[in-house]
Amino acid sequence: MSFFWLTLLSAFRILRRNPLRAGLTMLGIIIGIAAVVAMVSLGQGATASVQAEISSLGTNVLIVVPGATTVGGVRGGLGSISTLTVDDAEDIEKRVAGVMTAMYGTRSILQAIRENKNWSTVVFGTTPVFPEVRNWPIAQGNFFTQSDLDSAAKVAVLGKTAVQNLFEPGEEVVGSEIRIRNVPLRVIGVLASKGQSVTGQDQDDFVVLPFSTAERKVFGTKFLGTVGIILVATETRHDVPAVAEDIKELLRMRHRLHQSEEDDFTIRTMEDIAKTIAGTSRTMMFMLMSIASISLIVGGIGIMNILLVSVTERTREIGLRMAVGAKRAHILLQFLIEAIIMTAIGGVLGVGTGIGIARLLTTMIGWPTIINTHAVLAAFLFSLVVGLFFGLYPANKASKLNPIEALRYE
Repeated sequence: MSFFWLTLLSAFRILRRNPLRAGLTMLGIIIGIAAVVAMVSLGQGATASVQAEISSLGTNVLIVVPGATTVGGVRGGLGSISTLTVDDAEDIEKRVAGVMTAMYGTRSILQAIRENKNWSTVVFGTTPVFPEVRNWPIAQGNFFTQSDLDSAAKVAVLGKTAVQNLFEPGEEVVGSEIRIRNVPLRVIGVLASKGQSVTGQDQDDFVVLPFSTAERKVFGTKFLGTVGIILVATETRHDVPAVAEDIKELLRMRHRLHQSEEDDFTIRTMEDIAKTIAGTSRTMMFMLMSIASISLIVGGIGIMNILLVSVTERTREIGLRMAVGAKRAHILLQFLIEAIIMTAIGGVLGVGTGIGIARLLTTMIGWPTIINTHAVLAAFLFSLVVGLFFGLYPANKASKLNPIEALRYE
């Protein structure tokens, strides 16, 4: 049997002498690796969710929202005053080249009532192109039409969450009646479920009304024709930058803004939003990984301390081995192998624990996680590097012992 395998078997025997001490030593490595694997899995899952959500809305969609305004010397934040109108949206659709369609809307949180049940939900007034622009299919019934919008028809389309909280299981939804602010509304459709957004918001918890019905009969707005958001769909994603610039020029002209004045609106593209969310996700992941790496360092220090204690306990053994012909390299290799074995076992257990935590978060909380094989491998290799680095000093110290003094050690 080769020297390497003899050394390896010897290292396993020595570690088995005190399994509790070896297990506690590996605990820091296990926690660190598990935290790294779990955090990377969460980060990968969040990124994938962002991409899926952006894709569901469309990469060729621009969002125009009211911007910061200054009134009487007091500056308000984004959306503090409604600076967008229905005419703005219609003008964008007519006059800006490359625009396929434009959807506008306004929202409020109100109480929806169905017989003896009630539910506080988001009520969104919009136009008939909502399913097309938002890429949101109808699960039951139909969406409202342009005729419904023109006549301010008392109709509504519900999200899945609103249906679950206002209707009994199996009850017929389409054709039923709900009330919002004592306004009776006939349910004509149910939207397909989209689940939670990347920010944790339930996208299905809302009621959609024709914009005219919402502003004239339900919301009771002071200024007719004002909107809270405009969504613009371009013909292709490559048209987005040029269309955004043209929309900016058109709105500045319509709002009679002087060259020295700031925009009273904000234009955002889905790619910008995706980059912002993904950047935030990456920053949080790196922060958590940095914290997790501290556990690895603490685990490495623990391994170094245990090996230093082991060198002291086995001083006579080391002296005896040197006396019968063991070289310095043999002693050095013995302790390095012991350190690497501990970190390898800790790394394997840590990877398994991290994957288990990621799966548990997905099952119990619903957080999306993706196990990245490269990240798992990198975390495991890093644990071996930690063992090698922190095991080097005790191994070097053991290999430099004087055989005669070591044999005399009590």
